[in-house]
Amino acid sequence: IEQICDQIASFKPDLVITEKGLSDLAAHFLYKRGISAIRRLRKTDNNRIARACGATIVSRTDEIRESDIGTGAGLFEVRKLGDEYFTFIENCTEPKACSIILRGASKDVLNEIERNLHDALGVARNVVQDPKLVPGGGAVEMAISRAIQRTMHNIDGPEQLAYKAVGTAVEVIPRTLIQNCGANVIRTLTKLRAKHAEGDEACTFGINGLTGVITDMKELGVWEPCAVKTQTLKTAVESACMLLRIDDIVSGLSKNKGQGAPRGGMQQEAEEVDSERALPE
Repeated sequence: IEQICDQIASFKPDLVITEKGLSDLAAHFLYKRGISAIRRLRKTDNNRIARACGATIVSRTDEIRESDIGTGAGLFEVRKLGDEYFTFIENCTEPKACSIILRGASKDVLNEIERNLHDALGVARNVVQDPKLVPGGGAVEMAISRAIQRTMHNIDGPEQLAYKAVGTAVEVIPRTLIQNCGANVIRTLTKLRAKHAEGDEACTFGINGLTGVITDMKELGVWEPCAVKTQTLKTAVESACMLLRIDDIVSGLSKNKGQGAPRGGMQQEAEEVDSERALPE
């Protein structure tokens, strides 16, 4: 153990982190050389620390090289938050990973904060990858519905009904927002249709989620990532197409447990019966 500690100390590190256990004797040898040690760290946390300070994770002490030592961290400190102790590695020169600490009054509040943070990070990621925004509040859905309604009048035959169904289905977003606000659904939705019919300049008008009033989403500052809206429409259309492709329903007959299976020729005759005739009407 002392030899292993000497191999580690030869590179003069200030902190040693391991995913496995650390004996008291090894901790004593490292402490004598002015080295702090953290044991039983999760692999995911260990990978993040390595990315933050520029270190490389090694499995054997005799394979350590000078380039494996992470020198990008500036401060190592243990602080107490609430009833638990947390290790902080701060002031990194080129951090490629970080941690976010959430605090709440109860476990339910903390879980809600974590879900909200996860959604916010997802929105930020979508905006970085595809920096396009569209107005929210049901403005995009109403504009799509209006465009479909205009195209529907130029189509003859049964295909017109498909356009009408899609245009009505898209309006479910502003209709739901109006219901959540407690406003009059039919009257407010009719006003929103009339507002969008004024021209392309009114395509940014939607439903204020707090008051239920028709408002310009530009002035209200409500925007949504274009990638989310695109994926939502694609998923909705693909789901509808999948349901329409179903040609038949496969059903089976359940036999009573009390009745035994037929024997001899009756069993062979039952197997030769057409399955469609065996189904109950």
